[in-house]
Amino acid sequence: MNSLIQSILADSLRIQAEFLRDNADKIEDTAHQLASVLRDGHKILLFGNGGSAAQAQHIAAEFVGRFAKERRVLPAIALTADTAILTAIANDYGYESVFLRQVQALRLPGDALIGISTSGNSLNVNRALWYGKDWDCRTIGFTGESGGVMAKENCVDSIFKVPSTTTARIQEMHLLLGHILCELVERELFPE
Repeated sequence: MNSLIQSILADSLRIQAEFLRDNADKIEDTAHQLASVLRDGHKILLFGNGGSAAQAQHIAAEFVGRFAKERRVLPAIALTADTAILTAIANDYGYESVFLRQVQALRLPGDALIGISTSGNSLNVNRALWYGKDWDCRTIGFTGESGGVMAKENCVDSIFKVPSTTTARIQEMHLLLGHILCELVERELFPE
């Protein structure tokens, strides 16, 4: 067991180090853009499926509540949290529309959308991102190594591809990325 634990941790740390080395400038740029979105009075909409849905909620909570310091609230909404909306849309329009319909209802030009999909192939995530991009929203994708359809069909302004095909390792990096973005945005908007 001990060797398995060490192997898992080593793999996770290797992936994180590689990802951060290859994406540091993009992370910084994205944090500046998110800070600008929020400074201009806009909001962040986040969404994904399964573990990515939970991560969307986690990251939204960090923006709305607080991350590392006491400060005013920052507007962020996880489109994964309202079961009545999710089930009504899935029932009436199909699961591929559960995020699209919400983005259509809530987005304003200038908002930011963060779509999370470990494969990059989640149709419901990509449909919402395509729509948001067409309506002048800043679109950001979190995905795995290949980027899937999200990368191939250019439905995001920027994409973060974790260098792994293992869902758990991808999700670990997505959460770390969300935390890094929250901290950088918070520091930019609320300097000490």
